[in-house]
Amino acid sequence: MADKNLTAKDILQKEFSKSIRGYNTAEVDEYLDSIIRDYDSYQKDVAHLKSENERLMHKIEELSKQLSQAKHSTSTSAPATNVSNFDILKRLSNLEKHVFGQNIEVD
Repeated sequence: MADKNLTAKDILQKEFSKSIRGYNTAEVDEYLDSIIRDYDSYQKDVAHLKSENERLMHKIEELSKQLSQAKHSTSTSAPATNVSNFDILKRLSNLEKHVFGQNIEVD
């Protein structure tokens, strides 16, 4: 980010040299006061956005860690099997026949 040359205090304390046909000092002071208010507002916005950015970066890191842990735990806890739904239904049918006897008709 680019460095700023002026602060609100610098603008407030700026003294201009006087000349015979110079600017209206009240008008210049009023305009500089307006600039100071804007400058302060921008500095507060930048500070707020920096802190929000930092918070979001920490949140991203936290969620990335959680995701990698979740991927690691699911890959180690559930081994891959090649059992299809048909195999499961066939086993269920055999269990029912064994438990309830041969009275179950198979279509």
